[in-house]
Amino acid sequence: MKKNSQAPGLISHAVLKMTPKHEKQEFVTVLVRDPRIQKEDSWHSYIDYEIFIHTNSMCFTRKTSCVRRRFREFVWLRQRLQSNAVLIQLPELPSKTPFFNINNPHHVDHRRQGLQDFLQQILQNPLLLSDSRLHLFVQTQLSPEEIEACVSGQTKYSVADAIQEFASMKRRFPIEHEEKKKEENYADSDSESSSSGLGHCSDDNISHGCKASTVPEEP
Repeated sequence: MKKNSQAPGLISHAVLKMTPKHEKQEFVTVLVRDPRIQKEDSWHSYIDYEIFIHTNSMCFTRKTSCVRRRFREFVWLRQRLQSNAVLIQLPELPSKTPFFNINNPHHVDHRRQGLQDFLQQILQNPLLLSDSRLHLFVQTQLSPEEIEACVSGQTKYSVADAIQEFASMKRRFPIEHEEKKKEENYADSDSESSSSGLGHCSDDNISHGCKASTVPEEP
């Protein structure tokens, strides 16, 4: 299997400061919005959130993107970023509390705002922007396990390929991964296939739609 290197453009320096007057100032706009309750199984539900990115920064493969993530995936992202940037004190995520109620709009919005504040701060840091995991997190629907496989060169597609494929196909996986899963389903038609992502709704229209609504969530 061909190993990929981290995509050019994802490792470049982030220029988020003032630039000379004849040049445009780079910006990164991130919104965390549209919380939706998703059914995990017969007994459990959770909330995922839409992450909307709009930027003119050269650090990003796509200038506009829209994905959905749940709280535990944010926890994973922070842990990975911190382990790769030990000298940086990362901003905290909103605290996880046993009293969190997915049907309480105040609880949900407080967490949504905390997640947005977290992303706004890490997307302003040039060192963190050089981590391909961050780009795959905010610009694809790959699960944490798939992100790790991609950045470590264990996939046929590169980081840039994954982002471009997600943007153009609006599907869960790059084409070659999707075809592989189809082959596996044909080979084992008696067993029910399940999503390899963490906490993504099985309905891909929900996962990839960029419509705004207001709903509540769970830890």
